[in-house]
Amino acid sequence: MTQNKILVGFGALLVIGMMCLFTVAETEKAIKFRLGEIVKNDYEPGLHFKWPLINNVKKFDKRIQTMDAKPERFLTAEKKNVIVDSFVKWRIGDVTTFYTVVAGDIDQANLRLDQIVKDAFRGEFGKRNIKQLLSTDRQVIRDVLIKNAKPLAADLGMEIVDVQVMRIDLPEEVSSSVFRRMEAERERVAREFRSQGAEAAERIRADADRQRVVTIANAFRDAEMLRGEGDAKSAEIYAKAYGEDTEFFTFYRSLNAYKKTFSSSSMMVLDPDSDFFRYFKQQK
Repeated sequence: MTQNKILVGFGALLVIGMMCLFTVAETEKAIKFRLGEIVKNDYEPGLHFKWPLINNVKKFDKRIQTMDAKPERFLTAEKKNVIVDSFVKWRIGDVTTFYTVVAGDIDQANLRLDQIVKDAFRGEFGKRNIKQLLSTDRQVIRDVLIKNAKPLAADLGMEIVDVQVMRIDLPEEVSSSVFRRMEAERERVAREFRSQGAEAAERIRADADRQRVVTIANAFRDAEMLRGEGDAKSAEIYAKAYGEDTEFFTFYRSLNAYKKTFSSSSMMVLDPDSDFFRYFKQQK
């Protein structure tokens, strides 16, 4: 009987001892309460003490959480709708504030944070037009969103780690309008390039025609000069040769005259005693 009492007493002490101890993991944050009042929240990972029935402990996951927001419409500076798909990464910052404001509920925390981030998106997108949103570096938008949303998230005991815009889309009706404007703009640029090309082509063609006329004129001039020099040289040589043997060259010229005359006409009316037929007469 005494042994049973000892075992029961030892078991009761063991249970009470276990009720006096609690552990905090590396991935957790803990708050200790005393009759519902928060007394401590800065626990390091390990084994800790509490009074049974007087103290109770609540633990919270301190790892990074992901809030995957539903695609939302926002108005740009030009009053056009854009559809933004984004997500937010956050973790518990001040665990006491987190428990006090959102009761430590992850779903409620995501709901409150979603509204904060949407307000930040709305304010930031309202300052930019569609072209700026599509051309601006996403890192710039991310930095601004984190800067604007971080103080408000801290009021909920939450720390924003990252805000990422996965996609910025245009509604169907806006996309069609934008594509039509882009197409018209590209067509205008193409017409301008074609006009500039036609102008350059005409300029090049006119310059080529001018160079052609100048080149032909210069070539004709040089040819005439060479021809004149050749004729002069020929006349000079002919004159010298004629002076060497007058009778032979007179005979040669007469033969050429006969050849040209008889090849072009079969009838001639001339005096037989004329000089034209002098070489047809028998020489004595």
